[in-house]
Amino acid sequence: RQRRGRAAAVSTRILFVRAVNVGGATLPMAEFRALLAELGGENVRTYIASGNAVLDVPGDAARFDRAVEAAITERYGFVREVISRTPAEVSAALAAHPFEVVDPKFSYITFLTATPAADALDAAANVPTGDDEWQLAGRELHLRFAGGMGRAVLNLDRLLRSLGVAGTARNLRTTQALVELAG
Repeated sequence: RQRRGRAAAVSTRILFVRAVNVGGATLPMAEFRALLAELGGENVRTYIASGNAVLDVPGDAARFDRAVEAAITERYGFVREVISRTPAEVSAALAAHPFEVVDPKFSYITFLTATPAADALDAAANVPTGDDEWQLAGRELHLRFAGGMGRAVLNLDRLLRSLGVAGTARNLRTTQALVELAG
């Protein structure tokens, strides 16, 4: 516990917002940076207009993520999950990617809100994949789309429903850029 008068511990986080700037859920990045700063985030940087940020978060990271979700809902009128990880966790997820990377745009890491239950893996095994591949590693779902996400047989939304968790996917190029941005 922290004593009154002492500054709250600060941790660097890579923050992902699910499904923004697609399908009418617009979140301008300048406004997003301002929102994160208003909530106490420091040294806020965003990367491309798809809900990615690197920032220093005071106190409990999960509490901060929930505050960002609530603020997005209040200001923009849509509900989106906010998922964050430390730069070390994102770097470890990149290093653990189990598939051959033919093109980094075809390989993804989906950052999940929770670890799926064991029985959910049985249901997910029935989701058609074609030549696409997926593998769960804790709170991350690794994907490789044989012909790219646009030509995928594997339906990520269906897979996530089967796993019983929400998540947001980023290709390996974007994920690597976020680790680099975090320093």
